Amino acid sequence: MHGASLHLYNSLTRSLEAFAPLDPEAGVRVYSCGPTVYNYAHLGNLRAYVFTDTLSRVLTWKGYALTHVINITDVGHLTSDADAGDDKMEAAARSQAKSIWDIAAHYTAAFKANIADLNIREPSRWSVATDHIGEMLDFAKKIAPQHCYELDTGLYFDSTTVPDYGKLAGSQDDARESRIEAVDGKRHPQDFAIWRKSPPGEQRQMEWDSPWGKGAPGWHLECSVMSHKYLVEPFGGGQFDIHTGGIDHREIHHPNEIAQNQAFCGCADTGAHFWLHNNFLVDRQGKMSKSKGGFTTLQSLIDAGVHPLAYRLLCLQAHYRSELEFSAENLAAALTRLKRLVMTVAALKAKAGGEGTAPEPWIKRLDEALSDDLNTPKALPILDELLAEKALSPADRLAALAAFDAVLGLNLLTLTRDELRLRPAAATLSPQDIDARLGERKEARLVKDFQRSDTIRDELVAAGVDVMDGDPLGWDWKPAL
Repeated sequence: MHGASLHLYNSLTRSLEAFAPLDPEAGVRVYSCGPTVYNYAHLGNLRAYVFTDTLSRVLTWKGYALTHVINITDVGHLTSDADAGDDKMEAAARSQAKSIWDIAAHYTAAFKANIADLNIREPSRWSVATDHIGEMLDFAKKIAPQHCYELDTGLYFDSTTVPDYGKLAGSQDDARESRIEAVDGKRHPQDFAIWRKSPPGEQRQMEWDSPWGKGAPGWHLECSVMSHKYLVEPFGGGQFDIHTGGIDHREIHHPNEIAQNQAFCGCADTGAHFWLHNNFLVDRQGKMSKSKGGFTTLQSLIDAGVHPLAYRLLCLQAHYRSELEFSAENLAAALTRLKRLVMTVAALKAKAGGEGTAPEPWIKRLDEALSDDLNTPKALPILDELLAEKALSPADRLAALAAFDAVLGLNLLTLTRDELRLRPAAATLSPQDIDARLGERKEARLVKDFQRSDTIRDELVAAGVDVMDGDPLGWDWKPAL
């Protein structure tokens, strides 16, 4: 196990704390809020999973056994994250005239493809909400007598029945409460649905019988139930180690989850010891959101000829708790940085005569950076220094690189120049055609036929290819962003 003490920022206490597993024999147990599979994940959604993957890689690298659960929400999440509006899955099924089950299957597969493209490791378990309706009903039956009340629209949790409701969110201001669903008969504005009854005369595609009428579970219920089933029950009770999610979950979803956990255990335990939240990916108009329309997906970057690991590197360049601005310029800079790394590694491979040994001082520096709340922006410059350190043999640098890449996940030991130069989906020329045309252009320039040179360049630009005259990387061309 690497030596530096791991410190993580706990949103519950708003402080940096030394981390150690609650039960060393059980290893580290992590639950991450997963996608609601009603649409393609946008880049802001995916930032959360680059963060959780970095966390899981660091925990594994530091020698801990890891049990990691990510849920798939296929029921109960309303069109407002503040628990109001229509069910996202039902709305998507209506708008696309498809079965809600087909909607869930399609977007789950698309999400998992994004995960693979970003070199994000699969969790120990994908936990699907609709596979756990029975457990959700049992959970709700247990907490209902002391903590819930029934209205015509469903079963609601009385938030005043648990200690310190909303502590995770911090201040209970008017702006936060204005985001919470207003329902006639609710005892308190922050009370939330445990079970939603199907409206009279309306049949949902997803609905189940319950003691409170036919309907569907509230969004918050699934995470309490599944984290308890997979990360608490098998280990003899108590709490699990870490719960992760986006910073937007810190305000409503996770406080409601904590309230349910406290009601279920009859104690002040929050369910997880550490609550970790990543910040937003923002564009110049604010945080990236599907509700704005025209959101940017990972596939849209790939279709434009941008390798998905350039987006992973962009995420790693910012601390997970900092806002990260997304722009074509920032993405292009990350792609250039990735190209430089790949070219440097290729040159080292050409010089290395055999297997090397990772120098301990460099591993220690990496460990210290990552142990400081997963500080990847600090680790990346150390990697640059390592690769440029001529006092080390190429083989030793490559051996140390393997340790860095185990936690950064950029595939630097296997990624090639050709793989980085993706062909845009709209391109009319193959990479071989492009290289051939560039060869013709070089010949034209050698004989000072600049008119022909300019004509070839214009034809390439029209085909979605930027010609990179004077590029210090010697890349010759790149897909036009």
